[in-house]
Amino acid sequence: MAKAIEVEAARREILARVRATASQNVRLGEALGRRLAVDAVADGQFQPFDNSAMDGFAVRAEEVAGAGLGSPVSLTIVDESRAGHPATHAVKPGEAIAISTGAVLPAGADAAVRVEDTEVEGERVLIRAAVAPGENVRRAGEDIAAGETVLPAGTELGPAELGALATIGVDPIPVHRRPRVAVVTSGDELVPAGMPLRPGQIHDSNSQTVPALVRLAGAEVVMTRHAPDNPQGTRAALLRALEADVTIICGGVSVGEHDHVKAALADLDAEQVFWRVALKPGGPTWFGTRNETLVFGLPGNPVSVMATFLLFVRPALLAMSGGEPTARRVTARLGADYEKPTDRAHAARCRLELRRSGWIATPLPRQGSHILTSMVAADCLALIPTETAALKAGDPVEVELLDRATSNMGR
Repeated sequence: MAKAIEVEAARREILARVRATASQNVRLGEALGRRLAVDAVADGQFQPFDNSAMDGFAVRAEEVAGAGLGSPVSLTIVDESRAGHPATHAVKPGEAIAISTGAVLPAGADAAVRVEDTEVEGERVLIRAAVAPGENVRRAGEDIAAGETVLPAGTELGPAELGALATIGVDPIPVHRRPRVAVVTSGDELVPAGMPLRPGQIHDSNSQTVPALVRLAGAEVVMTRHAPDNPQGTRAALLRALEADVTIICGGVSVGEHDHVKAALADLDAEQVFWRVALKPGGPTWFGTRNETLVFGLPGNPVSVMATFLLFVRPALLAMSGGEPTARRVTARLGADYEKPTDRAHAARCRLELRRSGWIATPLPRQGSHILTSMVAADCLALIPTETAALKAGDPVEVELLDRATSNMGR
């Protein structure tokens, strides 16, 4: 049997075969979670004009330089500048123009006095505080300069990013097409949730966890199918699934008498890149290609499926979407001692906690690959390399974040 590939080598083999999806134009209202296919460049500046940061009065600063509570300066109100409705007059000596927050600073004015520092008497305003030139004024181009790259290609579009694109007037926007993913679960013992169980049967959790993980990674599930434990049924299920950008098969990739996935993939001209990873959980992982399709054969155990998806499939989907494949990996410190043999790497399920010393990843007590509820409690997978026999509490460790953790930490 061939030697198992190391985790990082497996990731490199996968990413070397990833090609970014083509771009498509979508409206801003539909672009949440998508990734830019091109740099977003501002045609003009923002703000596009000098404007007031306060409700008050636009003035010439030199005229109110001596203003105070006991020595107000009286000016004639000649116009008003409201948001979206600029004043038509310029400020001349002895004059002021009422102004709203965000409204265009009128010509001739170089500052704004807060309304709290004024008192209106008919057609005149008493200015009771001095202001310096530029005070309470937001300058044109202060946020975004003309020609500036506001968001680089590959940026994941969240609320702030969508707001920035709207600010520079971009709609629609070119984004990467979502990778199309087909999911196949394998095993005669599996029945859908909600169906009664007969002796020896269990409910199929992988048919729920894997499509959910696919969507959270920014991809589109185009097909889910169940393959029975026989060569003909397995081949039939895989034939259509291999038309997607990415095919994920859960179970049936080991060496048991009723594991038919590898043989079916070979029969369908899928080329194996590696089989078996030096990893616990998730050792019997298969990866290959068929034409342009990336094919992942993941173990059947629920935790192994999720762990290998997060370590191998998600980076590929992120890269295909124009993102950074290591975007979900950070460094933390272990919250407890951890020991293991040096035959393979471990992906230990951990709780993540922010302390004064930084992020602390504490391994959960139950690490069996069949304990799916441990993933409910986990925030990340701590990656303990093959050659490492023991780590002490406080030692640094790389962790692969679950999406629950990325929501808490920010992306």
